[in-house]
Amino acid sequence: MSDTAAHPLTYLRQSYGWGPVEFARLLNELAAVRKLNIACNRSTVWKWEHGQIPDEPTQALIADLIGLADHQWRYEEWPLWLPVWEVPGLRASWDTPGTVDALAHLNGSGLMDRRGFVTITGAALVALAASWADAPSAFASALDGDRVTDAMVTTIEQRVDTLRSLDDQMGGARLLEQARGDLSLITGLLQGGRYTEQVGGRLHAVAARVCYLTGWMAFDTGLHSAGQQYYVGALRASRTAGDGAFGAFILAEMGIHVAEAGHPRDRVHLITTAIDNAPKSLAPAVGSFLHVHQAVALAGEGRHERAGASFTRAVTLWDRHRTTGEDRPDWLGWYGPAQLASSEGKLLLASGQYDKATASLEDSVNQAVPRDAAVRSARLAEARLLGKDLDGALDAANQGAALLESRVSSARATSRLHEFSAKLNPYQREARVTEFRDRLSALPTPA
Repeated sequence: MSDTAAHPLTYLRQSYGWGPVEFARLLNELAAVRKLNIACNRSTVWKWEHGQIPDEPTQALIADLIGLADHQWRYEEWPLWLPVWEVPGLRASWDTPGTVDALAHLNGSGLMDRRGFVTITGAALVALAASWADAPSAFASALDGDRVTDAMVTTIEQRVDTLRSLDDQMGGARLLEQARGDLSLITGLLQGGRYTEQVGGRLHAVAARVCYLTGWMAFDTGLHSAGQQYYVGALRASRTAGDGAFGAFILAEMGIHVAEAGHPRDRVHLITTAIDNAPKSLAPAVGSFLHVHQAVALAGEGRHERAGASFTRAVTLWDRHRTTGEDRPDWLGWYGPAQLASSEGKLLLASGQYDKATASLEDSVNQAVPRDAAVRSARLAEARLLGKDLDGALDAANQGAALLESRVSSARATSRLHEFSAKLNPYQREARVTEFRDRLSALPTPA
């Protein structure tokens, strides 16, 4: 079975050992027993696995074939009800053994992905956030094996810092395997090493950082389900390490995934849980980050007034950070004016203030690291297009394309430029539009 099955139905068939022909035959036989005629064949299965949605009677047959009761599938959209979304990290105990088991599972199958699909939504996602808020921190007693020293952990921490910096410059696609290798090393130390409680805490903390980076890189590469699974690992490891601020950060980041997959309400639940349960001694920069996410989440539901209030709070906290000079965590070193400007642009764009949105998004792109500039160029292009500035829109889009040609590998950035390209249909006769679309179609596929 491939690590990245293209569709949940593909993964389901493979897990049962069914090829498309056999799967079609089994469905036809069951349909005959039920006195239905669905005339399923290999081509039918191919269409289902490439975007076509089977009608409700056929979905009922598929559920019957794999033994699902009516309530287990009928109230969820296709293909999300297919039982391929098992994420052990959701059910593992919130203690050190549960965390290590979840990390070990990620090492074995963390890139098992249903490309393009978000796995954890709705009640399961809300329950995960709530259980993070309630879970105790704990450390296992030392295990048999070699002693893990502070110097060893420091070396791993430095590797993570380098990995994070490279991701900013290159995008996550080229670095994903390196991140997975680092996580495997850390998990091996946790499982077989001998260490003090203090070293164990550092190991879990760095495991949380690597899980987050791996999840982020997977998301940037287009592996949404895998990205979520790594984020669950990061949430668990941060709780075990007693780092409530990083856990709140992870919940906020998970909200990006679910919102982009069409679940804006889930994002609001996540960020609300993060803010309500973050440590009271939270650094102002972290508070600013959380309120920025809350603002964007609320805007996604059309709650623009509350979104504006949250954004104002975010700016106030950032100003406090700059004025007082309080330290921010190493994992938030990238956060600052560029991210604030990007979020302000999103809020203004959502409320129809295109000129103001353009100014903020220009600031954001100009201050961004290469990968973020590639991603944000599409939103700047959209804002300029909505402001009736076709030439400016194409300039921004071509800026993103140039980064993807020469420096950055990011499925997310490529996808956003394609979404912008679709908005150019009213101008498709323009020579510059044709040139941009030709350039876009020639972009390399993210590695």
